[in-house]
Amino acid sequence: MESDLFFSINPGSTEPIYRQLVEQLRRRVASGQLVAGQEIPSVRELAQALAVHPMTISKAFGLMEAEGLVERRRGLSMVVAQQHQKAMKTKSRVELLRPTLEKAAAEAHQLELPAEQALALFKALLEEKGESR
Repeated sequence: MESDLFFSINPGSTEPIYRQLVEQLRRRVASGQLVAGQEIPSVRELAQALAVHPMTISKAFGLMEAEGLVERRRGLSMVVAQQHQKAMKTKSRVELLRPTLEKAAAEAHQLELPAEQALALFKALLEEKGESR
């Protein structure tokens, strides 16, 4: 399993690393990229690949399990929980994106950026991410 591509972190973010991991898994499950029964890398694998403390990964996994995103299997790797058989509806996925866009809109407003410029930047970032797949 390619654990270095499974998650990515932004060490300079104000959001704690464990929350970044939980949010990434939540979004990948919501989009259907990860489905029920799919294995996720172990604490040790992720800690090594991301160069973070294993307790950080363990904390993220604990939150993921409490939220019902993953299931722990004794002696085996964790898997995406059974209730996540398919992608969420588009409307639900949009609602997951809304808080991020609200924050970005507030920051653009504080920086007094014209809406056209902020939207152009967002479009360019979307296209850049689409090309890196």
